[in-house]
Amino acid sequence: MPTPNQNSPHHVYVIECADGTFYTGYTTDVERRVAEHDAGEGAKYTRGRTPVTLRHVESFDSKSAAMSREHAIKSLTRAEKEELIGDA
Repeated sequence: MPTPNQNSPHHVYVIECADGTFYTGYTTDVERRVAEHDAGEGAKYTRGRTPVTLRHVESFDSKSAAMSREHAIKSLTRAEKEELIGDA
């Protein structure tokens, strides 16, 4: 499990959409990216599912590590994602 380091430049985040679904993404600026999702300018998946709520963030020193973790989180079941974000 990665050690959270908010000063790291690469982040993986999980947001919860208004319809209760989860979206996982990568960014170098979490606040900006969540605002983009909320404004309907983020990923195609989140458009029409606003407002979104930031539920989980992990930070990494390298883009490759963050991208690997993003893929791993996307592969989790809904129950596993709920456990990750503390809803279990």
